[in-house]
Amino acid sequence: MFVRHRETNEVVIDAPAKVNLFLQVLNKRPDGYHNINSLFQAVSLFDRLYFTPVPKAGISIHLESNIELPVGEDNLVAKAYRLMKERFALDRGLVVKLEKRIPVSAGLGGGSSDGAAALSACNLLFNLGLRSLQMAELSLALGSDLPFFFSSGQALVSGQGEVVEETSCPIDYRIVLVTPDIVVSTAASYASLKRGLTKSKSPFSLHSCRKVEDLVGSLRLAGNDFEEVHLRSFPELGRIKDELLRRGALLARMTGSGPTMFGIFKQAPQTEADEMFNRGDWSVHTVEPISPAGQK
Repeated sequence: MFVRHRETNEVVIDAPAKVNLFLQVLNKRPDGYHNINSLFQAVSLFDRLYFTPVPKAGISIHLESNIELPVGEDNLVAKAYRLMKERFALDRGLVVKLEKRIPVSAGLGGGSSDGAAALSACNLLFNLGLRSLQMAELSLALGSDLPFFFSSGQALVSGQGEVVEETSCPIDYRIVLVTPDIVVSTAASYASLKRGLTKSKSPFSLHSCRKVEDLVGSLRLAGNDFEEVHLRSFPELGRIKDELLRRGALLARMTGSGPTMFGIFKQAPQTEADEMFNRGDWSVHTVEPISPAGQK
């Protein structure tokens, strides 16, 4: 989290998106969730959230965005506030203005990042004194992606998402994110993999990486387990991947359960002047890896 502004009566937080540089789904757990093995990287695409405390308990979320998003009880920001209210007997509430920039249901973790931002805001505004590790542990009750957003911005993530091992791979590259107008169900994505309780695959081990070329070479040995399934169902994703590679991407693949595809570039391509990247039904962002260490 990047805390942009902090006063007693307001906290402003930039909540970053993430990409899965690789993603394995290992097996289904007895609790119904899945064990994963993934390299998460925070990137410079942010939602900005303004949090203002109010005397009466409760939360009100005001959306400022062209992106449609429910702002009721099912929103992760609202769930995060309710979690903190229950755990710490909060007697005050929050008014939240959400400037939404991260595409929704795209595999970029925007909802999880917003939820983590809400936990951080409660911690700061209500003087709870929680450390990042404590908030990460709390956040797992809201979703498996949330603990990562209390890390330094790059981590190997395993288990349900609760095991976050910070890494130090190179970040001197650019990423082009392409999100087509396709609806992909996360639950259906997991179901399509048919990972049973005993059926598991060996987790991929990331090689030591000092240069971007080393990182890309190691990543090519892994993949995204959802990608093959979705490429069969949505041929458009394959066209996006091919176009990213044709324009010089060192690596192109899906992030999360999709549908966003990303390409890693040593230098960012000129997407503004490229007709392929300016279709009305694709959301395109050129970003860079970031490390919010010390900003949590």
